[in-house]
Amino acid sequence: MELAAKLDDYGKPAWIALMVLGFILWWPIGLGILAFLLWSGRMGCKYKGGPGRWHNERTRSGSGTGWFGGKRQPPSSGNAAFDEYREEALRRLEEEQDAFVEFLERLRQAKDKAEFDQFMADRRSRPVNPEGPAPQPQG
Repeated sequence: MELAAKLDDYGKPAWIALMVLGFILWWPIGLGILAFLLWSGRMGCKYKGGPGRWHNERTRSGSGTGWFGGKRQPPSSGNAAFDEYREEALRRLEEEQDAFVEFLERLRQAKDKAEFDQFMADRRSRPVNPEGPAPQPQG
């Protein structure tokens, strides 16, 4: 399995290229490679424990909680003053982002209210006849 280890070093793009090459040469080869990738969990098969082995390596390397949310803590730079400055800047940016999201929500609510008020004003201004059109006199 030296080939598999070497391809693992290159990551998913190498496996995908090998699979495409297998399909080009003879489709059962490509199908076999695809089956191996799914079975081994190299392509993030949900039956083998989640997003895949490269995702797990990335989250263990110190890049925070990963791709799917949560607070990410960057690794220490080794300089305490810089780390403190960076944490303060990130906290301030998160507060600004939260304030902006709240502003957008208020803006959407104001727009919705204005549209609804316009609809109600238009509806009140036209005559409503629940019985349908008025009958024409026979003459």
